[in-house]
Amino acid sequence: MTATTYSPVWDLDVFFKGGSSSEAFLAHLRETKEKINDFETSVHNWEQTNSISDQTEIESLMGKFQSVTKKLREAGAFVSCLQAQDTDDKKAAEHRAAITQLSASFLSVLTLFDEKLTSYDSDVWAELVETSGLKELAFVLTERRKTASEKLSKEEESLINALGVDGYHSWSQLYDLVVGNIKIPFIENGEEKSLSVGQAANTFSNPDRSVRKEMFAKWEEAWKGQSDYLSKALNHLAGFRLNVYKQRGWEDVLKEPLNINRMSKDTLTAMWDVISKNKQPLVKFLNRKAELLGLEKLSWYDLDAPIDHTESKVSYQEGAEFILEQFSHFGDEMTSFAKMAFEEKWIEAEDRPGKSPGGFHTYFPESSQSRIFMTYSGTPSNISTLAHELGHGFHTYAMRDLHLLNRNYAMNVAETASTLAEMIVSDASVKNAKIEQEKITLLEDKVQRSVALLMNIHARFLFETRFYEERKNGTVSTEKLNLLMEEAQKEAYGNALDEYHPLFWGSKMHFYITGVPFYNFPYTFGYLFSLGIYAKALEEGKGYEEKYIALLKDTASMTVEDLAMKHLHVDLTKPDFWEKAVQLCMDDVEEFLLLTEKK
Repeated sequence: MTATTYSPVWDLDVFFKGGSSSEAFLAHLRETKEKINDFETSVHNWEQTNSISDQTEIESLMGKFQSVTKKLREAGAFVSCLQAQDTDDKKAAEHRAAITQLSASFLSVLTLFDEKLTSYDSDVWAELVETSGLKELAFVLTERRKTASEKLSKEEESLINALGVDGYHSWSQLYDLVVGNIKIPFIENGEEKSLSVGQAANTFSNPDRSVRKEMFAKWEEAWKGQSDYLSKALNHLAGFRLNVYKQRGWEDVLKEPLNINRMSKDTLTAMWDVISKNKQPLVKFLNRKAELLGLEKLSWYDLDAPIDHTESKVSYQEGAEFILEQFSHFGDEMTSFAKMAFEEKWIEAEDRPGKSPGGFHTYFPESSQSRIFMTYSGTPSNISTLAHELGHGFHTYAMRDLHLLNRNYAMNVAETASTLAEMIVSDASVKNAKIEQEKITLLEDKVQRSVALLMNIHARFLFETRFYEERKNGTVSTEKLNLLMEEAQKEAYGNALDEYHPLFWGSKMHFYITGVPFYNFPYTFGYLFSLGIYAKALEEGKGYEEKYIALLKDTASMTVEDLAMKHLHVDLTKPDFWEKAVQLCMDDVEEFLLLTEKK
């Protein structure tokens, strides 16, 4: 029997045929607007009695809330896919602007809705959320009520949302436009090509250092050429955000990201403290990798370099089959989900010009389908990325039967599911290696993830916290941004590199995302938290998948501290959990150092 051949190109026509010119999509946007208007009328007409009798009305409003949310997310997911697959799609950019406008209108209605939630007396509220129709939404409703109480009046918050369309969010869209227009010249096999930033980034895993070095020079030049525009965008994004925080009386810039991630500052501090105290083994790893590459010290463009120059590329088909095989050792549900994603063309992985850099997963709630985006060129890192994004997809799949508002999990726990999937694949690869050199190569790829999550992400966090402090005093120059970034990278990497990437603040789109500020520390949290879950899975074997799914289902309806206590019986505000998780990373480092020690 012939195995199914998996297409590296996704199918978007199943949602709205015709891409950015789809009439069905325009109709969807019109219907979304109508539903927002209907929800707005219902919220305005909601006459509260501050009693248990309001239960039916709140249930009705929550139904409309869910309906609008589904419509908006379906539209947003579709446009994200259009823009990612073709950065020159001008109509998709227009649709993005329209969705931003609709989202702002919806947020303004939600501001009034949330304010009305705060008007209930505490005892009445406690009684309301215990009723059968609202009990499943008790956490998210109470969370909305608390968040609203810490904000400005509904009129002021609505004004902020309205002004954000052409202010705050437009700077993020400008960034996308600038990056989409960047083309980097590159000569391959005697032929000059014009690469997108996504394609150019893939060359940093080229075994030939001269290729990496040449590309890095062009890479820096390309970002430097756009640095004034990018600096302007970053400063205005931060300035808008800081002004909103000031009006609300929020002194700590981490208040919003921590709230969004349902996480306490004590947990964040405990995590970074443990990481900072355990950098030395990773510095040793970087020094050993430099040795293996015949260098005194690694430069930024050497971080992803393969240590085995004979490494062969793995086709997309082979990569998919490998992932499915490794998932099958963890559980049947995850395997069947991934198989469906490959067979139903849920994944866009083709290596071609015009695509956005990076990878992502997005969910279409009305269609109950996911889509995964990346550029696959056959490296071990590509396989890891693919497994990572499938992990995101499995998370939404595991929650498919819950109320939509109980599926709104935060980024930190989202990264837990993706990182666990990545770990299943990489760990199995190392253990199944047939020869020592193969094991070393795979182990190096695995340790590289620890470098990325405990060093690279730490640099982003250090840069962003310091940048925001500087921005409080006025605009931060391009030169100062470069300095802040290089200082953060030196600290985070323990001064282990010879050359850094000072323009990383411009090349990393995460700094320009408006939906989630501080799009960095949740990755590290998710990585280490997933190690705790993975340790449990190794203890209990394949039967653990059921408990894992139970944990995933709770990720949007409790704080991460409560989640960890309920499912792992650990206190995240104390260093113990983080020390054990970091030690698992260091075990890999020690094994790598042992295997590569000169005999």
